[in-house]
Amino acid sequence: MLKVSFQLIQELQVEYKAPKNKLLSLEKEGKLFKVVKGLYETDRDTSPFLLSSAIYGPSYISFETALSYWSLIPEKVVTVMSATFGKNKTKTFNTSFGLFLYRDVPKTAYPYEVYIMPDGNRNFLIAGKEKCLCDTLYREKPLASEKQLCKYMFDNLRIEEDDFYSLNSTILLELAGLYKSTNLKLLQTLIQKHTKDMENKA
Repeated sequence: MLKVSFQLIQELQVEYKAPKNKLLSLEKEGKLFKVVKGLYETDRDTSPFLLSSAIYGPSYISFETALSYWSLIPEKVVTVMSATFGKNKTKTFNTSFGLFLYRDVPKTAYPYEVYIMPDGNRNFLIAGKEKCLCDTLYREKPLASEKQLCKYMFDNLRIEEDDFYSLNSTILLELAGLYKSTNLKLLQTLIQKHTKDMENKA
């Protein structure tokens, strides 16, 4: 990936009289591929996951995109959804490499359970299983009860119950407390009740 800034364009003037025209020429020749303004890629087949943090950040891949990556939901998610903090707005970038969407999560929760994953000789940032579920629940409208929470997770998102209950409950409980969200409080209560039920059955 080649990130071209205005400063670099000015520096290129030493070699080229019209550096912007040179960039356009390289695009036409198929040697550079524009991602967004100021960001170019040298490989047309680059995975969108590798571009997400460079397009808008700081950010990491999360929400339904990460749920799909970890096979927690059956659908393949085409849009690359990423988490940011402190932006106070949703950002969307429609590029030739795909559609990228960015939404805030609380700053207190942002840094935790984010993994560096390899893709070829490069890496991308993605939320772990528990984190992307918490991010997704945080962005969903407030649910009224544990029953509604279960319906949302198991019917709407289509997470298998066995997969949900096999998640790390300690991590889920610790993460959920960082969001100050009705849905995450419901999640905490659901996990605590399930853990107690399992202990009683043991």
